[in-house]
Amino acid sequence: MGRTRVTEAPEELLESRVVFEGRVVRVRVDRVRLRSGRLATREIVEHRGAVGMVPITDDGHVLLVRQYRTALGGWTLEIPAGSLEPHEAPEACVQRELAEEVGYEAGRVEHLVTFAPSPGFLTELLHLYLCTDLRPRALPREEEEMEVVCLPLAEARRLVDRGQVRDAKSIIGLLLAWERHGRGV
Repeated sequence: MGRTRVTEAPEELLESRVVFEGRVVRVRVDRVRLRSGRLATREIVEHRGAVGMVPITDDGHVLLVRQYRTALGGWTLEIPAGSLEPHEAPEACVQRELAEEVGYEAGRVEHLVTFAPSPGFLTELLHLYLCTDLRPRALPREEEEMEVVCLPLAEARRLVDRGQVRDAKSIIGLLLAWERHGRGV
């Protein structure tokens, strides 16, 4: 038996206060009243959004970045990605981040999907793109230590299967790129 679709918010916002404001995120604590009348607290991390790119070379290789992630306490292998600047269109961010992180621009940019990485507490939307027809264009890199890794898309797909690619954006991006571009490579 199906569930009835709820169209109105089941919570009434009573109070919202910012408890932290950083360079990348802002954290607020909301006090809400549920339909039952019970009071609840919501901790919300606000993020302006980001893009992730799966750059595929003419010969079917994918460009990934290996970088240290303090939150995980180790090195990760990821698709290039970055946060949107205020009022920046995702497609413009794609070209900027691609040039900063792997030294290329894309002649063709295809939207793969937009998703919410963790909607229980995070406002971020992440836009994923397949980037092809790559041409060299390097921009100065931010203060991140990273290494560009070029490998066949089929090998990147196997790394996902073996759990060696662990972040959601990279898993989703590589699997979608494989579905759209890689099966014959």
